[in-house]
Amino acid sequence: MVTAHIAAIGTALPPAFEQSSLWENHFRALLNGSRAAGRIFASAGVQRRHAVVNPLQLDLSECTTGERMRWYDAYARPLGHKAVLSALDSAGLDPTDIGQLTVASCTGYTAPGLDVQLAASLGLAPGAQRLMVGHMGCYAALPAMATVADFVTVHQQPAVLLCLELTSLHVQPSTMDVEQIVSHALFADAATAVVVTPEQGRLEVVATAALTDPSTADHMTWTVTDHGFRMTLSRYVPDVLGKHVRDAVEGLLADHGLTVPEVRAWAVHPGGPRILDTVQHELGLPSSALQPSQKVLRDNGNCSSATVLMVLDEILGSTVLRPGDPVVAMAFGPGLTLYVTLLRAR
Repeated sequence: MVTAHIAAIGTALPPAFEQSSLWENHFRALLNGSRAAGRIFASAGVQRRHAVVNPLQLDLSECTTGERMRWYDAYARPLGHKAVLSALDSAGLDPTDIGQLTVASCTGYTAPGLDVQLAASLGLAPGAQRLMVGHMGCYAALPAMATVADFVTVHQQPAVLLCLELTSLHVQPSTMDVEQIVSHALFADAATAVVVTPEQGRLEVVATAALTDPSTADHMTWTVTDHGFRMTLSRYVPDVLGKHVRDAVEGLLADHGLTVPEVRAWAVHPGGPRILDTVQHELGLPSSALQPSQKVLRDNGNCSSATVLMVLDEILGSTVLRPGDPVVAMAFGPGLTLYVTLLRAR
């Protein structure tokens, strides 16, 4: 039976900005020097973030959605192109080898879409299939990767998943709303591409499971407004995640004869420090288990759908994995929705 494997991961990042500088030189004045807001920025677990437009030079908070989409159109294609080429180079493949390109993004829309733009700039074969995954939010990478893996196993051709998010384009007009301040303190831009191949690679994509609690749908939303896309991020999100994460993870592992202590590495989307603390507590993980997630959050912020793939890349670069070692990737977002993917080291 043909199986799908992650062969390589490549990330492209725009210019970096220190969290302390963003607070002192931009957000502090916009938030009236609020000490409470300053504490939120300081405790977000973020040291630096990346943004395609320098927030210290241009405040996008009053821009219209149309203006923000023009920024997206200008910056998304070059950043995505760089990430895909990086991943393909690491995998030893050429763009013409790719049978399918899937692009996940919830921070910008255009037609022809980013998938078409990249097919042209990369020089994909004219018959290469394309798929756009939009508006799923931070968990989009995992259902998208499951779909890419299905393509690879059926068609026995390599495929690429690109998760590209330019969240900084959607900074909102400043208010003292705590939820908005948390969003301003966490989110950043990134593009991460994953090459998935039949039979050969570093991690086999084994299975993916999902759990959605629609009774909490208002806890996390992503709404198109006249001034960009506005996030609602309730302080109760970690509590809801805590109710479901153990059952979701243990159910997927049990289907494959595994238990939580047998998992060698955890790629958990770092939605924020409380999220990581909740996952660690509910699963009974040692403090070291989530260090890759904490590092990605510290160095890059929350880059929405790209983030969990960045954590996987960090694990591949820093963790000794033996053949057969189980690895779990986990991400969550609007719904509230939790996705869990089981992988095995090769």
